[in-house]
Amino acid sequence: MRKSDTKAVFYIIKQLMRECPVGMVADIIDGILINIRPFIAAYMTGLFIDASMQGESKETLLRYAWIGVSVVLIVSVIDSIAVEIYHKYIGYASERQIGSLAYKSMIMDYEYLENSDVHGKKEAICSYASGWGLFGMTMDAVTHFFRCATTIIAAVVVVIPKMVSCFIEQNTNFFAIFFAVLFFLGIIMLSILNVKIMRQYSQKLTKIYDEKRVPVETRKRFYMNLFAKADSQKDIRMCGQKPVIDTEFAKMKEEMEDYKKDALKVTAKAPVLTDSLSGFIVVLVYLFTGIYGFSGYISIGSAVVFATCIREVSEYMFNVGGLVGQLKEIAIYANKYMDFMELEQKKHEGTIPVEKRRDNKFSVEFDHVSFKYPGATDYVIKDLSLKFEIGEKMAIVGKNGSGKTTFIKLLCRLYDVTDGCIKVNGIDIRKYDYKEYCNLFGVIFQDFAIFDFPLGEVLAGNEKYNSEKAIDALNRAGLADHFEMLENGLDTFIGQSFNESGVNFSGGEKQKIAIARAIYKDAPFVIMDEPTAALDPEAEAEVFEGFDKMVGKKTAIYISHRLASCKFCEDILVFDKGKVVQHGTHEELEKQDGLYRKLWHAQAQYYA
Repeated sequence: MRKSDTKAVFYIIKQLMRECPVGMVADIIDGILINIRPFIAAYMTGLFIDASMQGESKETLLRYAWIGVSVVLIVSVIDSIAVEIYHKYIGYASERQIGSLAYKSMIMDYEYLENSDVHGKKEAICSYASGWGLFGMTMDAVTHFFRCATTIIAAVVVVIPKMVSCFIEQNTNFFAIFFAVLFFLGIIMLSILNVKIMRQYSQKLTKIYDEKRVPVETRKRFYMNLFAKADSQKDIRMCGQKPVIDTEFAKMKEEMEDYKKDALKVTAKAPVLTDSLSGFIVVLVYLFTGIYGFSGYISIGSAVVFATCIREVSEYMFNVGGLVGQLKEIAIYANKYMDFMELEQKKHEGTIPVEKRRDNKFSVEFDHVSFKYPGATDYVIKDLSLKFEIGEKMAIVGKNGSGKTTFIKLLCRLYDVTDGCIKVNGIDIRKYDYKEYCNLFGVIFQDFAIFDFPLGEVLAGNEKYNSEKAIDALNRAGLADHFEMLENGLDTFIGQSFNESGVNFSGGEKQKIAIARAIYKDAPFVIMDEPTAALDPEAEAEVFEGFDKMVGKKTAIYISHRLASCKFCEDILVFDKGKVVQHGTHEELEKQDGLYRKLWHAQAQYYA
C-alpha cells in the first residue's frame, strides 16, 4: 500500500478509537484470542500424546487434559464476550460514520456545501458498503489483521522452540536439520507467492471498484435519494420525466453489470490458483511431519503440533493477500473521508463580540465589494458600495443572475467577499465572532428548510421555547386561525416523518412558519428572499399589510421578482450584472428611464 493509503486507513482507525474505544478493544481481543485457541489445543494435545506414549501416570495425563480444556474454555469465554461487544458496535458503525459526516457538514465553511467535488466525496463514502459502511469495514479489517498477525506470531513462538527442543532431544543429524530448514523456507516462499497472487488480484479488483463501481454507486445513491422525495415524484409524474430516468437507469444498469462482470473475472480466477497452492502447502506439511514423526526425528505429539500450526499459518498467509486487497479498497474511501473531514476552514473566525445596543442601532456598509464564487472566473458582484441604517425597509430587485441572492449570502457571511469589505457599525464583519454575528439576522431564504420537529421547537431552534413568544410570532405571520385548529398546539409535529400524529402543512403554510421562525428570533435585521412565493394572492396581501407589524423597527431587506410587492418598501435597489444600477423609491424609479421602469411595465401589462 502507498504511504498515503496507510495514513488514510490509520486515520479511520484513530477516529474509531475516539468514537467507540470499547468496540475497538473488543475487536482487537477477538482478533487475537480466536486464533490462539487452535495453537493451545494443538500444543496441549501434543503434550498429552507424548506423555501417553512415554508411559506417564494417569494423574499427569488428566492434569494435561484439565489444563488444556480449562485454558481453551477460558479463552473461548473471553472471546465470546469480546465478539458480542464487537458485533454490538460494528452494527452501529455505519450510523457513527453518518453522524461524523453530518456534524462536519454542519460546521464546515458554507462554500464547501455548494462544491460538487466535496459533495461527490461525501456521496461516495456513504455509498460504500451500505450495511457496515467505511467504519464497519475498517473494524472488520482490524479483526482480520490481528487474526493473521496472531496466527503467524503464535506459530513462530510454538513451532521453532519445540522443533529445536525435539532435534536436541533426538540428537537429530545435520542432514535432517538442513532439510527441515529448507522445508520451512520453501513453505514461507510458497506462502509469500500465495500472498503476491492475491495482492495482484486485489489490485485489479480495487482498480475496477475505483474506476467503475464508485461512480455508478454514487449515481445510484443520488437516484435513491431523489426518488424518496415526494416533491421529486410530482415532477416525475407530471412533467414526463420517466422516459429520461428510464434511459439513465438502463445506462446505470449496464455500467453496474459491466463492473460486476469484470470483478467476477478477477474473483473467479484468484481462488482457483490460491486454493490450489494452499492445498499443496497443506499436503507438504502433512508429508513432512509424517515422515519426520515416523523417522523418529520428532515425537508423534510434536508432529501433531507442527502439522496443526503450519497448516494454520499457511491458511492465514492466504488470508493476508485478501486482507491487503480489503485494505486497499478501504483506502480508496478512507482517503475521501480524510479529505472531507480535513477540509480546512478558510473563513476567518473573528473574536470581537457584536455591540449590544439598547436602541438596536446598526449601520451596514458595503465598501467597494466584489465577489466571485470559488473556482469561477467571472465576478457576480462588482465594486458594490452602499450603506443603510437600522429601521429602513429596503427592497432588492433585478433579473435572474443579477446578484441579489449572492448579496444576501455575503451579508450573512455564508461567503466572504473576494475584494473590499462589509462593515457593521464601522467594523469589518470578518472580525466579529461568527456565531454572534449570525444572531443579527432573521432570514427567510427562498429555498428555506422546515424540519419535521414539533412546531415550537422549529420556531425556537431549541427544545426549550417561550410559548407566548412562539404564538405571537405565528399570529404576526398570519397563522393564527390555523394554529387554533391544531389539537397539540406548539407540540404538533410538522409532517409525519417522526410522529404519525404530525400535520402535513401546505407549502404556503410552511412559508408562513419560516416567516414566524424569523420573527421569533427577534434579530435586528430581517431578510426575506421571495417570502411570498408559495402564498396565494390573498395570503400575500395579508403579509404585505402586516409587514410593518412583522418587522417592527428592524431593518428589513426584501428580495422579490414581483415588483408590485416592493411598493411598500422605503428604498429599492435595482441590481444588474452584480451592480446597483438604480436606487430610490418606487415612485422615483418608475419615472426614470431605466431597468426598473422596464421591468415594472413588463409585469404590469399582465394585470388589469
